[in-house]
Amino acid sequence: MLQKQIEGALNEQINAELWSAYLYLSMALNFENQGRPGIANWFKIQFQEEQAHALALMDYVNARDGKVVLKPIAEVPVTWETPISAFEATLEHEKKVTAKINNLYAMAEDAKDFATRQKLNTFVAEQVEEEDTVRQIIDDLSLIGEDGTGLLQIDRELGSRTFTAPQL
Repeated sequence: MLQKQIEGALNEQINAELWSAYLYLSMALNFENQGRPGIANWFKIQFQEEQAHALALMDYVNARDGKVVLKPIAEVPVTWETPISAFEATLEHEKKVTAKINNLYAMAEDAKDFATRQKLNTFVAEQVEEEDTVRQIIDDLSLIGEDGTGLLQIDRELGSRTFTAPQL
């Protein structure tokens, strides 16, 4: 059974994951409207991943005899002028998510809730991967600058990405 403090923190994380999903869906729609289907695809897959994270945490809370409490999703931004500005915003957002996961992990460790800590191990590893991937995309976008051909190539590369449900 989950301690109330851990249950509350997991519920906060569930809602944060759903907000992240909503943010990435907004980014996907923004780039669809800008004629960047590959970048839109990348963000749609991020949307799906964040939903999968939320669902995994919901399943975990329920399995530990807790109660999932969904809250309203706060408004997200709806426009980004350039791909690099969106990916820079994504990196900053992922850093905040990493901090939230790390704090939740520390809370579980302090509470000697080893099952929750173990569950969060995959989330910790996932955040390292997320930040690294976004940094690589930012580096690529920085290299091409205003080159339309380079942007087209990156858009096509990001368009080839497919969704694979994370093993959480």
